[in-house]
Amino acid sequence: MTQTDLIGFIGVTTLLVAYFLNLRDIIKKDSLIYLLLNISGAGIACFASVLLKYFPFVILEGCWTIVSAFGLITYF
Repeated sequence: MTQTDLIGFIGVTTLLVAYFLNLRDIIKKDSLIYLLLNISGAGIACFASVLLKYFPFVILEGCWTIVSAFGLITYF
């Protein structure tokens, strides 16, 4: 496993943990922890996609990060 793979794995795992916790009603979609998990996971996954030069996922994860940032701004 390369360093880039590890970075991507951390980002995607963070996103999946947020999704799982929300599905199990452990955290709500408008909670601070959910928003922070989403923005950090998407940002990390986006960074890994940049390192891989895989631009479809740079766009996907970049948009996910931006949407999560708007959610975080709305939260505050």
